[in-house]
Amino acid sequence: MRALAEQTFAFNIPTVSLLGVGAAKQAGEQAKKLGGQKALLVTDKGLVKLGMAGDIQANIEQAGLQVVLFDGAEPNPTDKNVEAGLKVYRENGCDLIVSLGGGSSHDCAKAIGVVAANGGSIRDYEGLGKITKATPPKIAINTTAGTASEMTFFCVITNTDTHVKMPIAGSQVTPSVAINDPVLMLGLPPALTAATGMDALTHAVEAYVSVIATPATDACGLQAIELIAKWLRKAVANGQDLEARERMAFAEYLAGMAFNNASVGHVHAMAHQLGGFYNLPHGVCNAVLLPVVEQFNLIACPERFRDIAIAMGEDVEGLSVMDAAEKAIAAIRRLSADVGIPDGLAELGVKEDDIPVLAENASKDICTLTNPRITTINDIISLYKTAM
Repeated sequence: MRALAEQTFAFNIPTVSLLGVGAAKQAGEQAKKLGGQKALLVTDKGLVKLGMAGDIQANIEQAGLQVVLFDGAEPNPTDKNVEAGLKVYRENGCDLIVSLGGGSSHDCAKAIGVVAANGGSIRDYEGLGKITKATPPKIAINTTAGTASEMTFFCVITNTDTHVKMPIAGSQVTPSVAINDPVLMLGLPPALTAATGMDALTHAVEAYVSVIATPATDACGLQAIELIAKWLRKAVANGQDLEARERMAFAEYLAGMAFNNASVGHVHAMAHQLGGFYNLPHGVCNAVLLPVVEQFNLIACPERFRDIAIAMGEDVEGLSVMDAAEKAIAAIRRLSADVGIPDGLAELGVKEDDIPVLAENASKDICTLTNPRITTINDIISLYKTAM
């Protein structure tokens, strides 16, 4: 337990969460309950092409609502994506937002809702606590088992002028309804399954070692780690394994419950810069950085890393706390390698000359506030170099 006994803590999740096979079929019913008349469906062109967006649109229309499609969500969504979606929302008089996809669609949709209600530009809301008005009702339908953006009060949008990712946080950002249907995840390619699964593991691990972790977030984080260690390899090996998909959907949601309330740390602070600067996939960046950053963090809370090792199935009987903690780092590296994550940042096209700028920006990211070990910019530079 990281919080002191006399302290209180919050635990934020969506009002309604639907998990399990067939959950997506309740989208229309949930939209109707929220009282909306016209929904903006935020998704990407790939899900439109697959017909998945059409299925969700039909389901919502059958419930008596009108649906306007916006398929402009892109990987690492930008302020320009938000502006384009907001224009469609306003021009069509929408009063409800539905997002379909992974973190990119959900983050774009959440940002559209923020600006629709509060005005200005999404750039005005970077950081924590800058949103003052309630946003339109939102339903987030997930198609990946990774980001947990379908249920968190965070969204991350890239500033196209600075190429820096802007974390935006506030209770108003949280979707009203989160839907995780493993059937929608069956077609996810192995590489994307691996990246999103390692993203979920990063959420769970960083939340568990966060300086504001609580008994509630600890329970969610450890259970998520245990599920991911057991099921991610199976989901990557056979994407049609419905049980593996379902277990990973549960795991990513549990990890979301953990980090939505305990936050994350330097892995995310550093990964955000790589995504904004190079437009790299967030889950892959997290996966490469995770063992490097946690090796650095290990001395701050070795007992916590011992717990992580046990959750990942490691035998720590008879070992010292530090030796047991080291097993957690080794287990993370082994899982990452088994599911095909690249060996280092250089393989992703990251340039060593850019590291000072990346480190400077990472040091300003709000995720640094809950990292268990205090770091300097030189520490961050060293971590980036180690991860190369």
